[in-house]
Amino acid sequence: MKIPNKVRYLNKKFTNRWMLRIAGKKHSPIVIMEHVGRVSGRIYRVPLLAASYKGGFMFALTYGTGVDWYKNVLYSHEGKLTVNGRVVHLVDPEPVLKETGQKAFGLPFSTILKWIDIRVFFFMQIKIAPQKVSHHDYRERELVIE
Repeated sequence: MKIPNKVRYLNKKFTNRWMLRIAGKKHSPIVIMEHVGRVSGRIYRVPLLAASYKGGFMFALTYGTGVDWYKNVLYSHEGKLTVNGRVVHLVDPEPVLKETGQKAFGLPFSTILKWIDIRVFFFMQIKIAPQKVSHHDYRERELVIE
């Protein structure tokens, strides 16, 4: 099950703007995913729930796989995550089993994710080695808040 589109719309238009004020800060359970639009090329920021897991981060797709931020991350194979006041570069999104995804979140979030029957999760690795700048140079793009 995924959260209904009406809730997604309200969050995108109203709640997310408020959440970005606390997301990514030290001790906040909410992180900020920064990604590049696959069509517009603009930078977008969206608050999410993520869990640190085995050299990267686990994400729960509470609205399903049709959300723009997820499509953008799949297209570019990367994103920047602001978590606990620091920015990490993530790469190589890959789907994981529901049980693996739920377990990665720990209590109480794993229980909540089971209770609302979230079934789709994915994992991204932290990029460690420096490489050439990709065609998605974040500094040259306009920032848009989702």
